Amino acid sequence: MSWPPGAAAALVFLLSAAWGSATLAPSLQRPVRGCPCSDPALCRPLAGSNQLEVFVFDVGGQDWKQYDWSKMTTIATFGAFDPELVCYAHANEVRVVLKGDVRIRDIVDQINRTAWILSKVNLAKSQFMDGINLDLEEAVTYQSVEYFVLTQLVKETTETFHREIPGSQVTFDVAWSPDCIDGRCYDYVEIANSSDFLFVMSYDMQSQMWDDCFAKANAPYYQTLSGIHAYLNLHIDPRKLVLGVPWYGYDYPCTQLFEAGRCALKNVPFRGAPCSDAAGKQIPYKKIMQQVNKSITGRFWDDDQKSPYYICMVNNTYHEVWYDDPQSISMKAGIVKKFNLRGVGMWNANLLDYGNNATAQKQTGDMWNALHPL
Repeated sequence: MSWPPGAAAALVFLLSAAWGSATLAPSLQRPVRGCPCSDPALCRPLAGSNQLEVFVFDVGGQDWKQYDWSKMTTIATFGAFDPELVCYAHANEVRVVLKGDVRIRDIVDQINRTAWILSKVNLAKSQFMDGINLDLEEAVTYQSVEYFVLTQLVKETTETFHREIPGSQVTFDVAWSPDCIDGRCYDYVEIANSSDFLFVMSYDMQSQMWDDCFAKANAPYYQTLSGIHAYLNLHIDPRKLVLGVPWYGYDYPCTQLFEAGRCALKNVPFRGAPCSDAAGKQIPYKKIMQQVNKSITGRFWDDDQKSPYYICMVNNTYHEVWYDDPQSISMKAGIVKKFNLRGVGMWNANLLDYGNNATAQKQTGDMWNALHPL
C-alpha cells in the first residue's frame, strides 16, 4: 500500500484528534466512557505479572464461556470483538489483547508505521483491552530493509502501548526455532528485548521436510526442545519465552502405507523443501477424539517423537493422523518448568469440545490441565 503525499500525516493527525495522541495522560486516568460492563472498574486495563503466563488464542464465537478461566492469564482475540468477553475476562483477572497483523512493506515508511501503531493503540483503548499480540509471520531476509523495519515496529509498538496503556502487554509470535524457519530470519534478540515476551509457535514443525516424505508429528518433543534451546543459546532471557503447543493435529492421506508410522506422502514442496505438511490438512482435537476410537488402529504412541497417532481408512485410502493429547502436551509443559520459561499457551482454545457430553467434558478438562507443568 502506498499513501498519497501528506495522507499518512493527515491520518496520524485525525487519529490523534479522535482518540488522543501518544502524548496524552495514561489511560488509567481517563474517564471510562462507553464501558459495556456493569461494573465500570472492569473497563480499566489490568496491570502486574503472573508467576506462570498461560496465553490463550480465541478465534471467535461463544466457546469462551466454557473455557477454564482459572488456568488463563491472557486471551488474544483473533475473532470479532465481543465486549462481553472483555468484561468477563477482566472479572477473572485475565488480560485481553488485540491481534496485530500488517504487511511489512506497508509500514517501511515511518509515518505509515506510526499511523498503524496509533490506530491499534486507539482501538485497544476504545475496546478496553490490555495490549496487542503481533502476528506477522512473513518471510524476511537477514539484514534486509524489512529485517530492520520489523524490529523497529516491535520497539515502537511496545513503547507506545506501554506509555498509553500502563501495564499493557505487547507480544510477538515466532516460529518454533530462530533458525530462519519458513524464511523468517528476524532479529530475535532485539525483538525479545523490545517486547514483553515471544510466543514460540512450537507446532507446524513439518512445514519444511528435508529428509524424507513421511507423515510425522506436528510438534515432536525433541524438536520442540531443540527450538527452545536455540532461543536460549541466543542469550534470550527465558522469562521472555512462552511455549506454544497445538490443540490440533494433521490428517495425512498415504500414497503408500508400509507399516504403522511409515505413511508415504505426496510431495508438496514449500520454500525449497521437497515435502511439507501441506500434504495433509489440519484437524481439531475435538474431531480427533471423535475419530480415534473408531479408527482401524486406535491410539498408537511414537516414543521417538513422543506423540500419539492413529490410522483410519477414508475412501479406500489409508490416512495417518498425528496429534497432541494430554500426555504429549504435559511433557512439553515440563520444558517450561525445567528452563523457567515465562509460560505456556496454545493455538487455539476453540478446538476442544465444550458440549455437554461427559466424555468430551473430561477430554477437554484434561487438555486444560495439561498446560500446567507439574
